[in-house]
Amino acid sequence: MQTKEIHLLAQNLGNQCIKNAYKLVIAESCTGGLVCSVITSVSGSSNWFDRGFVTYSNQSKCDLLGVAKKTLANHGAVSQNVANEMALGALQNSHGSLSLSITGIAGPNGGTKDKPVGTVYFAICNQNSMLFESRSNFAGSRLEIQEKALVFALNNLLKVTLKQQI
Repeated sequence: MQTKEIHLLAQNLGNQCIKNAYKLVIAESCTGGLVCSVITSVSGSSNWFDRGFVTYSNQSKCDLLGVAKKTLANHGAVSQNVANEMALGALQNSHGSLSLSITGIAGPNGGTKDKPVGTVYFAICNQNSMLFESRSNFAGSRLEIQEKALVFALNNLLKVTLKQQI
């Protein structure tokens, strides 16, 4: 799964985090820890990565990240609202200054007309504001969808670190 390009992307992200004194925290659902795995494959990542949460079940999203049960009931686990609450909750339950969350449907089952397989929501925030929100629709197998979400997440984290003063 981990290509040289993905590893280089994570290294570049780490360099930007170090340069700007950012401490990163990740909250993952459909990617099941892939982002954290890639980040921690970078030597020295403990200097810029605080922790990761793999919150696959709805209950874990509530317990570990403080996602409101009402938000889950009203919008579903795969929604921008939940992605935003995951990102905010990750910051509140860590020593991070920048967080990313991912929630989606990797398939091959679980899709609906409104949220087909490959629907993935992302959020990036700091202590002061939501910096990035996105809904993407990725095609492919379960593994391909997860890898596309991983690359999308790393690319957008890098973009945020290149242009934000957190």
